[in-house]
Amino acid sequence: MEMIYRIALPLVIVGALNWLLVGLFSWDLVAALLGGDATRESSILSRIIYGLVGLSGIALIPTLFRANREPAEGEKA
Repeated sequence: MEMIYRIALPLVIVGALNWLLVGLFSWDLVAALLGGDATRESSILSRIIYGLVGLSGIALIPTLFRANREPAEGEKA
């Protein structure tokens, strides 16, 4: 299960940062890098939500560097 968390956390952070870019600038980094339309039309409410998701991703960045992660409830130490 630890390996899944090590893979999932960076992906979640990258996704959140992408949504932050969509919320702030209507620009999709993933689409720009992998092909596709990098600009998006969004309502102000959806842009606020995207921005909040992006800020949440920024808040999670330090968890990538924690040396001693505490096991979740029910998880073996």
